Amino acid sequence: MSRRVARHVGMGLSLLCVTLCCVAQAQPSTPLKTRNVVLIVSDGLRWQEIFTGADEQLLNEKNGGIWDSEKSLRAKYWRADPAERRKALFPFLWSTVAVQGQIFGNQNKGSTARVTNGLAFSYPGYNEMLTGHPDPRINSNEFGPNPNTSVFEWLNGLPELHGRVAAYATWETFKDIFNVKRSALPVHAGWDPPYSGTLDPRQQLLTRLYQTMTRFDAEDNYDAFIQIPLLDSFATQQPHVLFVGYGETDDWAHAGRYDLLLHAAHRFDQFVAELWNKLQGMAEYKDQTTFIITCDHGRGSGPTDWKEHGIEQKGSENVWIAVIGPDTAPLGERSNVAEVHQAQIAATLAALLGKDYPKAQPLAAAPIMDVVGTSH
Repeated sequence: MSRRVARHVGMGLSLLCVTLCCVAQAQPSTPLKTRNVVLIVSDGLRWQEIFTGADEQLLNEKNGGIWDSEKSLRAKYWRADPAERRKALFPFLWSTVAVQGQIFGNQNKGSTARVTNGLAFSYPGYNEMLTGHPDPRINSNEFGPNPNTSVFEWLNGLPELHGRVAAYATWETFKDIFNVKRSALPVHAGWDPPYSGTLDPRQQLLTRLYQTMTRFDAEDNYDAFIQIPLLDSFATQQPHVLFVGYGETDDWAHAGRYDLLLHAAHRFDQFVAELWNKLQGMAEYKDQTTFIITCDHGRGSGPTDWKEHGIEQKGSENVWIAVIGPDTAPLGERSNVAEVHQAQIAATLAALLGKDYPKAQPLAAAPIMDVVGTSH
């Protein structure tokens, strides 16, 4: 199963209004506490599931293609109250991130987060997110090496951060998105062997599973398989800037398996919690780390269009963005606030580290200042 490629229709929404209204805001008046930023993405995970939990019209075989028992699936994920339902699906997001941080994108409460690339599929979304602006040239997931400099590459070029930037992702295409041949960033992606050098028995076992597992997607690894080497990596390296990309929420949606999408979404939440707890247990990261958690695009809605995304599936431009860290005020679920854009993520990440990315990359959108420099 390969990712769907939508037709190119142009630039989409303009970044001008966001830049003009945000760029004039002052830098934080108090010193930032953040020393590390982790950008985490769950591919194609809709805002509807994030804010309202499991979709009742898809909890059946006809619309949701479920193989699980409908009764057991409802017992695990269905609650009459949307607030309880979303917490059942994403317990860490709603018990920790939304309590200690901020989350944007609940359109039912006057909070909108959108992509601005006009395409609403993966490569254009990741380019926008990582470089701070859409690029009309990037109109296919098979585009090839990214001609744009990502905020990760830019930060890695700064003396104080050089060699302290890394990426782990399930999708092989991230090697092109980060343009590893030019950037020289360490990107562990797809089915790359999980370890190198002399391996202990545990590492040998995972390596054998990588080699012998039947691959549902030749370009996209399983989320659980990338999680293990990611967590293990902190024993030998402690990056200040980290990208983590999970892919199963998109894969299972394209496959029309709503039951497996829900399971993958729930495990995504568990993986984020696991990473957060691990870093909070390390002196180099404890109370000095900010997580930015988001998706690359939305999807359609209804009994059929939830499986796909792009210009033909209305609503695919809608995303969500969550932030938790020592410099982000605990304002929780945002409501009745100005629209935020995916393009603002790059500058937000840099600003949390005290760096001015738009000054170096003038095309980049301004940061989301609500989440920067409000230490508590």
